[in-house]
Amino acid sequence: MSDLSLYRNIGIFAHVDAGKTTTTERILKLTGKIHKTGEVHDGAATTDFMEQEQERGITIQSAATTCFWNDHRLNIIDTPGHVDFTVEVYRSLKVLDGGVGVFCGSGGVEPQSETNWRYANESEVARIIFVNKLDRVGADFLRVVDQVENVLGANPLVMVLPIGREDDFIGVVDLLTRKAHVWPDPGNPEKFDIMDVPEDMVDDVEEWREKLIEMAVEQDDDLMEAYLDGNEPAIDDIKRCIREGTRKLDFFPTYCGSAFKDKGVQLILDAVVDYLPNPTEVDPQPLTDETGEPTGELALVDTDEPLRALAFKIMDDRFGALTFVRIYSGVLNKGDTILNSFTGKTERIGRMVEMHANDRAELDRAQAGDIIAIVGMKNVQTGHTLCDPKIPCTLEAMVFPEPVISIAVAPQDKAGAEKMGIAIGKMVAEDPSFRVETDEDSGETILKGMGELHLDVKVDILKRTYGVELNVGKPQVAYRETITMEIEDSYTHKKQSGGSGQFGKIDYRIKPGEPGSGYAFSSTVVGGNVPKEFFPAIEKGFKVMMEEGPVAGFPVLDVEIELYDGGFHAVDSSAIAFELAAKGAYRQSMPKAGPQLIEPIMKVDVFTPEDHVGDVIGDLNRRRGMIKDQDAGPTGVRIKADVPLSEMFGYIGHLRTMTSGRGQFSMEFSHYLPCPQTVSDDVIAEVKERKANA
Repeated sequence: MSDLSLYRNIGIFAHVDAGKTTTTERILKLTGKIHKTGEVHDGAATTDFMEQEQERGITIQSAATTCFWNDHRLNIIDTPGHVDFTVEVYRSLKVLDGGVGVFCGSGGVEPQSETNWRYANESEVARIIFVNKLDRVGADFLRVVDQVENVLGANPLVMVLPIGREDDFIGVVDLLTRKAHVWPDPGNPEKFDIMDVPEDMVDDVEEWREKLIEMAVEQDDDLMEAYLDGNEPAIDDIKRCIREGTRKLDFFPTYCGSAFKDKGVQLILDAVVDYLPNPTEVDPQPLTDETGEPTGELALVDTDEPLRALAFKIMDDRFGALTFVRIYSGVLNKGDTILNSFTGKTERIGRMVEMHANDRAELDRAQAGDIIAIVGMKNVQTGHTLCDPKIPCTLEAMVFPEPVISIAVAPQDKAGAEKMGIAIGKMVAEDPSFRVETDEDSGETILKGMGELHLDVKVDILKRTYGVELNVGKPQVAYRETITMEIEDSYTHKKQSGGSGQFGKIDYRIKPGEPGSGYAFSSTVVGGNVPKEFFPAIEKGFKVMMEEGPVAGFPVLDVEIELYDGGFHAVDSSAIAFELAAKGAYRQSMPKAGPQLIEPIMKVDVFTPEDHVGDVIGDLNRRRGMIKDQDAGPTGVRIKADVPLSEMFGYIGHLRTMTSGRGQFSMEFSHYLPCPQTVSDDVIAEVKERKANA
């Protein structure tokens, strides 16, 4: 039985281009997992094994690998940084016990770092911080520390100070041991010298060391008292306090270095072992009932407990479907029969493998704390719980964001249609933020995703991986509809056609709901004018109709419906009669309630060199953007704005032209707002034209 105290399940996450994948490569090299480091810019990184990743130099899907450091087993997940693929970060954080947040030494806390940090806070994942790329122009470790404090509202615990800046960056000083670690030979991370602190840094080292100890001893009252009396704690005691504070998210040990130049990565590995929690030290996962409500029970991380595991990722490759699973409790053996509590079906475990990017090692058993992949499981989707058939349970489910952008695709020939159907089925299972539906009017296949790049990559995979030749339409915005007025109305559904008829009368109020509230139904009927057993049917009738609004047929949001009276017939009333009454009521009343089109507004975060700020702001204003904030840094200016999604298509090319290729931006969905009349008229005309051509 493996010792769980020697396990570390960690993720590496950051903004796009901060150096996550390069850091992962260096870790694999140092731990002896690979013998030659591959570079992202050469398309040779171990964990970026998809063709699309190698070409674009970005990570698209999270990759899992296992390695060992100082007798500890590290299960590492390298996650994407691009905002369109944050779902990969979210589901990885859900099953990890700790993380390494990588920040760029010159870029600092960038837009996507904030999103990932927020996800990690929600998942309560302990983290250490690695400020990377300190050899770059404009890199400043203490400025990034300051941003972590002010922008992320986090407590960085500075563990090292850099020796030299930019081109002169040669190593770091470990504040705890007061020793300098210097790497004289880039490309040889194992070879470094440990020496005394450079003379010109002694005062700084003492000042920061004092801050470190003061923050650490707050975790132990006895040590704190002794420290205030002038007794410095032993290094082991300080480490114990740092571990405790890191686990409780009171602070985040902060390191620096240059992964590309092989400087400072050993200290990160030591910190993962020393300060990040093992699986037994993390709060156990709560169990829920079938509706998702917590039951109060917990999945204790223990091999003696019944089996409880969460499927957090599905991946299709040349060997068949792989289901990535985090085992929370119990033991899983090859040949065991397990229950999928979501579908209620049992499956036999055929092959289990330990992943190293897209290579694998066969396993006969796995236990609590392990992250493994199971080959060939059927009907399992992301977020499903796998458990012991005798003791069924459900782990807390994952919630994924709604797509905001869609494109229409059509295969060029009949053979392609069949291939596309199979391929899309696999892709939807792999990525919960990717949805597909068929437009009933036009018969087109609509792909929905989180952004242009997301859908661009999906189309690329369909063409290259699955060999489907496609015609691709232009991107469509996920418009919605809502209402602006409150109305009271009454509707009677009456049908008599021999034998028993149908009768249902409802009196109701329809009013605008709070933004973001969706659809809410309530009943204030007194005296039994409408029997309680018909309420669910009425609610269902309205809910089904909300899928198609009265303006242009888009789904309706933020509407409250209150049933306050009605009437029924002892013989002719039934659930179906009241459901039809609700549907008729919707058609009758919604057009009278001031319906309007609303559009998705994106939170846009643009980075631009200072000399192009005016151009960028002017351009965002032309795109109907609302500038929210400007923040000047040493290498450029960050502009935050709210901009309608419909105005943001093709923005990256435009931004690069304006800023001579130096601008960057990220965006994520923020909220819905009413469309201006001109935009609304154009959208309605487009919908009518599409229906006429169908």
